[in-house]
Amino acid sequence: MTDSYKASHFLQYPTSKKMVAYGEFRTGYNKDEQDSRILVYGLRYILENYVMRPWTADDVEKADIFFKTHMAPGHTSFPFPKDLYMKFVVENNGYFPVKIQALQDGTCVHAHVPVYQITAEDEYAPLCTFLETLLTMMWYPTTVATLSRRARDIIAAAFEASADGGAASPLLPSRLHDFGFRGCTTMEQSVLGGCAHLINFDGSDTMSAAYYAQFHLNGGRPVGMSIPATEHSVMTCWPDERAAIFNMIEHFGAGCFATVMDSYDYGAALEQVAPVVPVKKVVPVVASRKVEAGGFWVLRPDSGDPVEVVLQGLRALDRVFGSDVNSKGFKVIRGAGVIQGDGINIVTIGKILDATVAAGFSAENVAFGMGGGLLQRVNRDTMSFATKLNHVVYADGTAHDVMKHPLTDAGKISLPGVLAVKRVDGVPTVFPADSGEVAAEEDMLQVVYDKGPLPASQHQFEDFDALRQRVQREWDALPRSAAVYSASLQAKIAVLSKEHTSSNGKQRRPQQQQQSQPQAVVSSS
Repeated sequence: MTDSYKASHFLQYPTSKKMVAYGEFRTGYNKDEQDSRILVYGLRYILENYVMRPWTADDVEKADIFFKTHMAPGHTSFPFPKDLYMKFVVENNGYFPVKIQALQDGTCVHAHVPVYQITAEDEYAPLCTFLETLLTMMWYPTTVATLSRRARDIIAAAFEASADGGAASPLLPSRLHDFGFRGCTTMEQSVLGGCAHLINFDGSDTMSAAYYAQFHLNGGRPVGMSIPATEHSVMTCWPDERAAIFNMIEHFGAGCFATVMDSYDYGAALEQVAPVVPVKKVVPVVASRKVEAGGFWVLRPDSGDPVEVVLQGLRALDRVFGSDVNSKGFKVIRGAGVIQGDGINIVTIGKILDATVAAGFSAENVAFGMGGGLLQRVNRDTMSFATKLNHVVYADGTAHDVMKHPLTDAGKISLPGVLAVKRVDGVPTVFPADSGEVAAEEDMLQVVYDKGPLPASQHQFEDFDALRQRVQREWDALPRSAAVYSASLQAKIAVLSKEHTSSNGKQRRPQQQQQSQPQAVVSSS
């Protein structure tokens, strides 16, 4: 449930009546300063599968046994707040005794907007950051969702330039297919990352995610789709690619199917279906039998330069099947297309689409499969996620707003005080919760857990279809970058920054005052 060292933090914090911590992404995807939008996703899974699971006395006893041999060196006893755990097992039905406020899954915000806030009070105050490790794991689905959304933006721009219907084309949601299942380290990772992608597209071979989204998140209504497709093991069982293609046509020719084309020689395989064979064999079968039946054949190159092999495939298909010129002046191949699944990331997607359009083909002729680039080549630093303490009320009643302010890295400062988020001109903006500027019903940080699951009358998660629709609206309406700190929060940051940088930059804890208001709050005068 947490990093080992956190089990000892109950002895390290000063005695307090209340502690508050929050989590934020400190940058946009890959530190992009021009586009700091983030698609928040994944907290529901963590809440439902971990936080809302009650602890039992047996769980606590086993944890105690574990910690008694966890201290280095020599496997001696490590600090663990066993009594606190037993107390909430008995008095709170085993539910972890904190309140969690969070943005709704699917919310689109900019970097530095809090995505959750944890509050712990009374004897449980020192447990405030115990769930940090677990809640921080939402970095993964959020990063995948954001990456997938940015890929959609790139593809949508190419559709706007070259496809009838532009970004509103019904083909757009199928243009980026999730190929990442086999590269995941666990089934759980595939579900979290795969569902994050399915917010933006409906193409996926990560069946675990498509199944979970359909039956756990969408009331049984389908979410993801795939098509019959060959792999190299299939293609190499036949005398040549042509024979394997004929078999696919026999079984799937009336629908959509894909064949990988580079098991031996991609160029030679294209020659088999382009200038040499089509008149005698492939065209009669594919063009008249499959295309007239409404079928669609997808070529998949799987090696070589991604841009060049896609163009080779498009030109070969154009020679065989012909094309029509759409209203924007670009070729749309009849009944066939290309999917590129090797070496795909958001950079190569853009390069392939640029080359495709430059060659006179509509972007709708090309789809992409992304595996490692979608579900594996991300980490917590991709968008710099962190959770930090932001407020404490000491045992004497003194309230203090907490802010990390390292002189060596201004990008790692944290926000002081209990926080609230509301939309200002459509942009989620951060306010001090005590400023009086955010009414409870305006606060986007809604309570999702309060010392236990909330009654259904107080909180329900929306279904996946509704989430998708909301993401489309919010993402498109959000400017690529924006100032997200309210004036009152900026003033509070300035006060604390001055305190922290005084005395030659040495941090100082302000003297505790006999007052209940946070010391860093700026006077209205």
